[in-house]
Amino acid sequence: MGSLIMINGTTRMATMGSAQTKMRPFVIAWMVCTAFYFLEYAIRSAPAVMIPELANHFGVSTLGVSGIIGTYYYTYSTTSLVAGVLLDQFCAKFVIPGGIVVLACGCALFAIPHPIAGDIGRLMQGAGSAFAFTGAVYLAAHGLSAQRLATAIGVTQCLGMLGGSAGQVGVGPLVHGTITAPEFWCLMGMLVFIVALILVTITPREPRTGEVTSFASSVLTPYKIVFSNPQSYLCGLVAGLLFAPTTVLDMVWGVRFLEQDSAFPYGSAVFAASMVPLGWVIGCPLLGWLADVLGRRKPALIGGVLIMLICMLQLTFAPAPAYTWVTLLVFGIGSGAAMIPYTIIKEVNPDGVKGSATGAMNFLTFSVTAGIGPIFAHLYGKTLATTTDHAAHLHHTRLFWISIVVLASIVGALLKETGSAARRTADNKVF
Repeated sequence: MGSLIMINGTTRMATMGSAQTKMRPFVIAWMVCTAFYFLEYAIRSAPAVMIPELANHFGVSTLGVSGIIGTYYYTYSTTSLVAGVLLDQFCAKFVIPGGIVVLACGCALFAIPHPIAGDIGRLMQGAGSAFAFTGAVYLAAHGLSAQRLATAIGVTQCLGMLGGSAGQVGVGPLVHGTITAPEFWCLMGMLVFIVALILVTITPREPRTGEVTSFASSVLTPYKIVFSNPQSYLCGLVAGLLFAPTTVLDMVWGVRFLEQDSAFPYGSAVFAASMVPLGWVIGCPLLGWLADVLGRRKPALIGGVLIMLICMLQLTFAPAPAYTWVTLLVFGIGSGAAMIPYTIIKEVNPDGVKGSATGAMNFLTFSVTAGIGPIFAHLYGKTLATTTDHAAHLHHTRLFWISIVVLASIVGALLKETGSAARRTADNKVF
């Protein structure tokens, strides 16, 4: 009996070692894919600190520049659906690098001094960027255990938002003293292309399993599963509402609002705006870790939303301009909760649609962002330079975002708890 136990134990250890060996290349590829996500977020946020330069470059008004910048989210949201299906059907080795090449071409087009090139370039940037987070989550899910997935997703988003912060606080001084805006976009295109070459080299091939289906069937079948689940829509809505203050207010309008409504000098405005994505660097892994430790997703999610709400209330009703950057940093930490629904949507849908679930999540999330962006620009963005009462304008702007965060808390309360502790409780009730 003792020998049998020893043999079984040895076999089990050998099996675990073999599994870890197979998973390790996916972990390495995931790490490289996070570099792609870092660069993608820097590219996403960088235009906010060069709006006057881009207006001169493309020959349009500042409002026209915001329109060009906003097109990013149209292709980002829709291409996320295609990215998820391509990953499920054809795996990651060539799909993710293909998306990176599209992003690199979009950066190169953005350096051409014509508004049409700007529109097409930004559309390509959004399309290529859709493969970054979806691909990183796909690789993480194949290389890490389920118990570490929420933490891995948090770390991924942490690095992305670090890129978002670098795209503001780092790029601002760069394009105002060292290089021109077109040179910056050419440089980013080259860096992104290098990442594509590295990733296509190191990402492991995956064996094709199951019968080959038509492309139409391969698209419809997984998304039919995901979109027939009401919880998927709730996940996308709450994440979109939590992302919007960062992607719309901070990464598009943040510097301009701080300069004009709050009378911040340019350097101070860039620094303060960069605190929101920097807060994500802390909040995403922290709240993801908390959700894993608690074994429950909703307490970490609602806690983050409440932090955001408190910060917005303080900025609106008890402003302290000298410490605005501190409030924005804490706000960014709380908004890291937006990543928790990305874990929930994977847990409320079958394992066979991992890539599609993440693609659907990006589509739903950034469809909300793409919808809120033009509304905010129409209500508050276009009057930013013409208003005579900047205090009232800023007050109404912040009330708008308070309503967005409150709505996110209501929708978040409707989500199903999917953490390990909740599953254990449900299993105990069954037995």
